[in-house]
Amino acid sequence: MKKYFSYLSIALVTFVFASCGLKGNHTSSGRAYELLVVVDHGVWDRAAGRALHDALDSDMPGLPQSEPSFRIMYTSPKDYDSTLKLIRNIIIVDIQDIYTKASFKYAKDVYANPQMILTIQAPNEEEFEKFVKENRQTIINFFTRAEMNRQITSLEKKHSNFISNKVDSLFGCDIWLPAELTNSKTGEDFFWASTNTGTADRNFVMYSYPYTDKDTFTKEYFVHKRDSVMKANIPGFKEGVYMATDSLLTDVRPINVQNSYTMEARGLWRMKGDFMGGPYVSHTRLDEKNQRIITAEIFVYSPDKMKRNLVRQMEASLYTLKLPNEVQQNQIPLGEETKEAEQTNK
Repeated sequence: MKKYFSYLSIALVTFVFASCGLKGNHTSSGRAYELLVVVDHGVWDRAAGRALHDALDSDMPGLPQSEPSFRIMYTSPKDYDSTLKLIRNIIIVDIQDIYTKASFKYAKDVYANPQMILTIQAPNEEEFEKFVKENRQTIINFFTRAEMNRQITSLEKKHSNFISNKVDSLFGCDIWLPAELTNSKTGEDFFWASTNTGTADRNFVMYSYPYTDKDTFTKEYFVHKRDSVMKANIPGFKEGVYMATDSLLTDVRPINVQNSYTMEARGLWRMKGDFMGGPYVSHTRLDEKNQRIITAEIFVYSPDKMKRNLVRQMEASLYTLKLPNEVQQNQIPLGEETKEAEQTNK
């Protein structure tokens, strides 16, 4: 598996533009996390096509109900007309015996803007199926990052100056959040902003605490710290009701943000003593300059509604967090696989 990741990591850092089409002359169509697969009907119905379908249709992690990573459409190459070429996310299945091995290439803004076209080449269906199965997460990450980058581009043009200024004054940091988060609360080394709506409620939380040792970056320590911070700062409607973490449904993993180690936590929150709950995603990072831990988190409350797009939209903001002495990151690298950066003793 690692040899494929290594190959893909190299392949995905190079833009490959199609030689035909009206690059960037049109506005792309389709909704966020909607994707078109261009593939022969026979291939789509056989094992090779099923492998790709199953990868794209796999559940997004950390949600209370099952929601696929993408909404999938497909068409045959002969029906891939000028209208379909305007869709924002496209996968082209290219299986020919002229190829010696399976590989990726991608093209940006070929027929419309913004647009991402990923071509998966393979010499035969068996190699295609194997390649897709071994790299399914890379495919998911690629289009997820592409969508998040579109959100970040939008945030760069329009974000909440109030939140940016507040985060700067409290933590000496910067972050871009949607301007709709107009309600806020400040505590000791703590900040909370929200839309405060009955449904599709979006929230951002940021807090800091001193760095002690590398054991800080463990699931157990994270859950303990999160629970203590939320209990103190996000109480419920009556005494004894407060936000808590569902530790059994929380997963953590190392990711790379700003070329540094970041612990991502993803799971569910619940209000102790109440029936409210929902998904959350957090990034925990070390501020080396001030020897402290910074945790930035988004969580949503949207009962009886689909939550994938809501969470992904807010999650994009976490990648814009700029710690002291860092340069603002305005795009997530598309071709960079998740790096299991090593924790070091500070």
